[in-house]
Amino acid sequence: MAYRKEETYDEKTTSGLITNYREVLSLLGEDPEREGLKKTPERLAKAMQFLTQGYEVDAHAILNSAKFHEDVSEMIVVKDIELYSMCEHHMLPFFGKAHVAYIPNGWITGLSKVARVVDAYARRLQVQERLTVQIMEAIRETLNPIGVAVVIEAQHLCMMMRGVQKQNSETTTSAFYGEFQKNSTRSEFLKLISSDLSRR
Repeated sequence: MAYRKEETYDEKTTSGLITNYREVLSLLGEDPEREGLKKTPERLAKAMQFLTQGYEVDAHAILNSAKFHEDVSEMIVVKDIELYSMCEHHMLPFFGKAHVAYIPNGWITGLSKVARVVDAYARRLQVQERLTVQIMEAIRETLNPIGVAVVIEAQHLCMMMRGVQKQNSETTTSAFYGEFQKNSTRSEFLKLISSDLSRR
């Protein structure tokens, strides 16, 4: 059987992006008709729609789709969630890990939904600072927990490939709400995300 890859894209958006990417290639001094670049505008048009699909996703709906009443008041931590996003200043990728925790107040959500919320906001043109707060706010507004904590550690290609060209730099951002604003709770969370429990 022949390999078939099925993806759906908005035809009008794809067509407009293809036209513009052809122009970009020409302005950069390339020939968009040469063999290696002939399909590049189309590939780029589809890739950019995929990388920014978060605009079509409702983070609150994700959490509500698996929202359960549970009499639990212990910290729930989902750490090392891989994230890939696009810096809105240079449209270059930044990537890393998100660590998310919340303390329920009668409601919990599916663990995979936390990771999906990270993707919902990461798959947009972003800045890391805003991304961190958006994830926290979505959980706070939907689950009404006692506290929420989000830490993101990421590397930015706009710093690594251009500008200051610091290949080993890493940016850490954090957002805390409720119980996590207390030093003891925040310290417990930070200790959990920095430890490797499998080695204990």
